[in-house]
Amino acid sequence: MNRPRERTRTTSPQAWTHPRASACDVSVALKRVALCASLACLVALHASCAVEEKRSGIPAGAQSTIDSLTEDIAAGRDEKVYRDAAEEWRREVTLEEHQKMLERIRTRLGKIESRRFHRGVEQQHASGRLSGHTLDVTYETTFERGSGMEAFTLVERDARWQLASYAISSDLLQ
Repeated sequence: MNRPRERTRTTSPQAWTHPRASACDVSVALKRVALCASLACLVALHASCAVEEKRSGIPAGAQSTIDSLTEDIAAGRDEKVYRDAAEEWRREVTLEEHQKMLERIRTRLGKIESRRFHRGVEQQHASGRLSGHTLDVTYETTFERGSGMEAFTLVERDARWQLASYAISSDLLQ
């Protein structure tokens, strides 16, 4: 009497084996599943690294703007910084307030000696205080007389990055 063969499911959803299949057959199937899973993880890991790498960098134009702002602030070109800033900055801060803030920073902290990138977040806003393509960049900054967290918010207008906000958090500014 011929009984129909029973099929049992193994750990691999695609591998159906006969109950009397050899351990070697099962082992080969499991190795194939493990290899496929490893390759899938490797591809996913590689893709996530590439995305993270892309997002953590500061766009070249934005870095150039930050470098120019830093030079202008250190040289006391406060009116130029204000004039070149985004409309949002000029709406929130008067020229006099802007000049007073930068002079206070120069007086209490001194010149920048070094910066270490802390965080950068690029966003696209449809509405709100800042609409459009923005970039928030934070540095751990060492000045002549102390240290602090320096934060720039830039907004891209007509393919040009402009200052939308600038702040330093330091005990020396309290």
